[in-house]
Amino acid sequence: MERSRLKSVVESLLFVSESAVTLERMSGLLEGVERKEILSVVEELRSEYEAQGRGFCLVEVASGFQMRTPKENADWVKSFLRGRAARMSRATLETMAIIAYKQPVTRVEIEQVRGVGIEGVLSTLMERSLVRIIGRKDIPGRPFLYSTTRDFLELFGLNDLTGLPTLKEMEEVSLPQIPENETPAAESEE
Repeated sequence: MERSRLKSVVESLLFVSESAVTLERMSGLLEGVERKEILSVVEELRSEYEAQGRGFCLVEVASGFQMRTPKENADWVKSFLRGRAARMSRATLETMAIIAYKQPVTRVEIEQVRGVGIEGVLSTLMERSLVRIIGRKDIPGRPFLYSTTRDFLELFGLNDLTGLPTLKEMEEVSLPQIPENETPAAESEE
């Protein structure tokens, strides 16, 4: 296949896909084209979009590639769509973080870390396809083992789990300080 034609086809595949497209998937569709040539075309497209300051960019997430809106355009896109980003509760984020860092993990193990029941939160995460059951733990009762999904990686813009911040990096994140004369809202309600 001629390179300009290949570039056009790859761009079309990336444009219509709702999720990240892996090199394996493109290679399966583009019979006779080597993976390294497809990767070369993807990198060329990525460079072109970046150099031209286009309204979309090509990012590598979840072991694949996806077209996304550049961060600097996000406010206009949100306004255009008149939608709010799906928000997650603190309980949902905490549960998802525990699963991401400890996977594979059982519900009981997650509850031991959080100190509260998580059945509802777990079902929400599974409905959103951010967490899945990957098997059963070989202990009495054979509880389900949970892990994150490809959708999790896409949502957080990660190529793989090695992109998660380390505990040391998390400790270095500075949280805003509350002035001594102010009481946090949660405490003042009690």
